[in-house]
Amino acid sequence: MSSYAIIAASGVGKRMKLKGGLSKQLLEIGGFPVIYHTLLAFEQADSIDAVFIATKSDSIEVLENMRERYGFTKIQSIIPGGKERQDSVYNCIEVIEKHIAATGVPPDAILVHDGARPFIQPSEINDIVSLSTKHGACVPATKPKDTIKYIAENPDFFGETLERSRLLQVQTPQGFVSKTLIQAHTHARLEQCYATDDAALVEKFFPEQNIKIYEMGYHNIKITTPEDIHLAEAIHGKLQSQQELLSTEKS
Repeated sequence: MSSYAIIAASGVGKRMKLKGGLSKQLLEIGGFPVIYHTLLAFEQADSIDAVFIATKSDSIEVLENMRERYGFTKIQSIIPGGKERQDSVYNCIEVIEKHIAATGVPPDAILVHDGARPFIQPSEINDIVSLSTKHGACVPATKPKDTIKYIAENPDFFGETLERSRLLQVQTPQGFVSKTLIQAHTHARLEQCYATDDAALVEKFFPEQNIKIYEMGYHNIKITTPEDIHLAEAIHGKLQSQQELLSTEKS
């Protein structure tokens, strides 16, 4: 079984209020860039054979240097991203299709992950690859902690309250058998159809495809606002402590 990973890392961090178009993936957590933690997890995941990254043009050299410095051997391509996240994923898919044509061997699954989610764990990546291959598609998610309400027709007032037990907050990496993901993005490009995530495209163009739920913990946050950096530091410290404890127990 083989699998590839696409890392969408073109976000400029508008809600982070960063100056000069700085990429939020290059902000530091625990002394390393956000994207470093993300790439390390995919490097350590046994199920991942190759990683394709779409990023800002002025971040390509930084990531290439990071690949050499930290020995990220699975990174195959670092390419410019597109205007929207979906465009960035499609750019990587085009590169993957060329890679498949050259090798003659498509991967069993492709995972798509946000570069600004630094705390995905290698074991979780492996689980999602396995479930994606078995079921055709797999998406990680968490149960919402807050009550969710619709907005009424008058946007100053609430509408009905949604049943929280039937709601999930969707995360990444989202995994799919390679043919399904490639075709969904190809159809979307032809129809100029955009969706908020890859699963929504698969739902639109392959409605018969069930998507397996992979329930996650609350550590897999996406760095979006300034407050997230403080939370990320706390999560990073906790994960490090857990890993050190496991290492001590094994020794």
